[in-house]
Amino acid sequence: MQERTLAIIKPDAVERRLTGRIIQRIEDEGFQIRAMRRIHLSTREAEGFYAVHRERPFFSSLTRFMSSGPAIVLVLEAPDAITKWRTLMGATDPARAEPGTLRKEFAQSIERNATHGSDAPETAAHELGYFFAGIDLV
Repeated sequence: MQERTLAIIKPDAVERRLTGRIIQRIEDEGFQIRAMRRIHLSTREAEGFYAVHRERPFFSSLTRFMSSGPAIVLVLEAPDAITKWRTLMGATDPARAEPGTLRKEFAQSIERNATHGSDAPETAAHELGYFFAGIDLV
């Protein structure tokens, strides 16, 4: 069964001109890219997107970082896309990420970790709607 998930190429990776390499890896792993947008989140938009983390100590730093520059948001589709994308990304902490994962290869720190991905079907539905509401996904 096909599944969709949100992927974000975060501002650190966009700034370092890694977008093409990350997209190539996404396609090489068999994902279909159903939609893609380049965005620059305002602080308010970043706070809305990460609202679930509002009480966490890293919330302010995270939202400041995510609104610091352009990012790429994508709708990825594949069988078991959520798990498959999270596996390709690797652990949040690049020091703990498996060799061959995007974060092991491209992340600079826990916060500047190059990519984001939905962690569950409910989260994916919410996150996809946040960035692609009303858009016909091809």
